[in-house]
Amino acid sequence: MKRLLSLLAIVGIILVSNCSRIPENNDEVIGIWSDIEMESTSLTAKQETFRQEWIFNDAYLGRYHQKSNGKIIFKTDFRWSREGENYIISYPGTDMNNQIVSMQDSKEGIALADAHGNVLAVRE
Repeated sequence: MKRLLSLLAIVGIILVSNCSRIPENNDEVIGIWSDIEMESTSLTAKQETFRQEWIFNDAYLGRYHQKSNGKIIFKTDFRWSREGENYIISYPGTDMNNQIVSMQDSKEGIALADAHGNVLAVRE
């Protein structure tokens, strides 16, 4: 009788553990998005590059970087969610405002743009 109860307990544990699968997130925003600006202070000065980078992952989280001439000057984690065609990006623990963006076609390719159509970043 003890063997039967042990066997039923093991089968029950296996059945319960197989039912708790994490749904796969295949959203098209997942990946690396960036914006690069070149700036020169004078005609003879070396150009400075300023890059912003958003890395979206499938757990509705991501990493944001600001780089100047290839060196990271600021980085933070962010959360993202999707509401219809819009994506909401929030930066907990910082004073950065939430951003509401959507995907649009641009001359550079697929871009994330704000409500006014200003391009925030393009897909890499």
